[in-house]
Amino acid sequence: MPQKKPLVIVTRRLPDAIETRMRELFDARLNLEDKPMSKAELIAAAREADVLVPTVTDRLDSSVLIQAGPNLKLIANFGAGVDNIDIATARDRGITVTNTPGVLSEDTADMTMALILAVPRRLVEGAQVIEAGDFRGWSPTWMLGHRIYGKRLGIIGMGRIGQAVARRAKAFGLQIHYHNRRPVAKRTEEELEATYWESLDQMLARMDIVSVNCPHTPATFHLLSARRLKLLKPTAYVVNTARGEVIDENALARMLESNELAGAGLDVFENEPAVNPKLLKLKSVVLLPHMGSATLEGRLDMGDKVIINIKTFVDGHRPPDRVLPAML
Repeated sequence: MPQKKPLVIVTRRLPDAIETRMRELFDARLNLEDKPMSKAELIAAAREADVLVPTVTDRLDSSVLIQAGPNLKLIANFGAGVDNIDIATARDRGITVTNTPGVLSEDTADMTMALILAVPRRLVEGAQVIEAGDFRGWSPTWMLGHRIYGKRLGIIGMGRIGQAVARRAKAFGLQIHYHNRRPVAKRTEEELEATYWESLDQMLARMDIVSVNCPHTPATFHLLSARRLKLLKPTAYVVNTARGEVIDENALARMLESNELAGAGLDVFENEPAVNPKLLKLKSVVLLPHMGSATLEGRLDMGDKVIINIKTFVDGHRPPDRVLPAML
């Protein structure tokens, strides 16, 4: 007798190729409207599903997971971060959690490098001049930005993405500095010509550009606090393609308003999808709608990882991207 297919509930629209493959392999219930699920809908899905496939914007906190049904044994997150999931509650309920690491590193690093270029060189401002029909011709003193070649880049978080950023930045002539929980391998450090700072405070005070590339955890919430932001030089730029919660956004906005910082490039925000209205008014800021990983190739790779994690788990084996083992 053929084995019964597991009920897999997917919370958002995924690329067509991924949804089609899920339908072939599983009893997949898709979100064809691509409308975010409410908390009540997430609870209902957790009660019914064998496997739940949320995205990084679906909050699976303890109030949701304690109501999960007995059949829910796997949460296959469509995303590298798992800060949207209450890991402790999942563990207590014997639910395995997987994610999709590695496949978005290059895409996110591309976007980080784009912001590192865009903010000091005022690319968005220049594009807006053209769109408004205000271009009156070249002038020696008009729309002057700042050179990035030779500047010091401080990377907060030297994991896969941080190292990918460092490789790109080194090619542009930036001097690479980094803060991490521990130094990277000596060979990697030498290849990147990177300087390690055990003290984040000491690094920040010396950098021209700071790039946030660490995950959001309780330990990194407001890692760039008001106090730490004040350590930066007034000519410094801040770029964040990681998680908005890592920066005290109100403090950042105040400092940008008062010209205590030169500018910022932000792809993520502390209270997404809401954007701090102070930031919206500033010409020194480039704001993007959380699109650092938004490539078709990246989304397909993420979907493939989700499918492999589910298939491996259903077949009775350890999923390759297991974040949390089931406590049976």
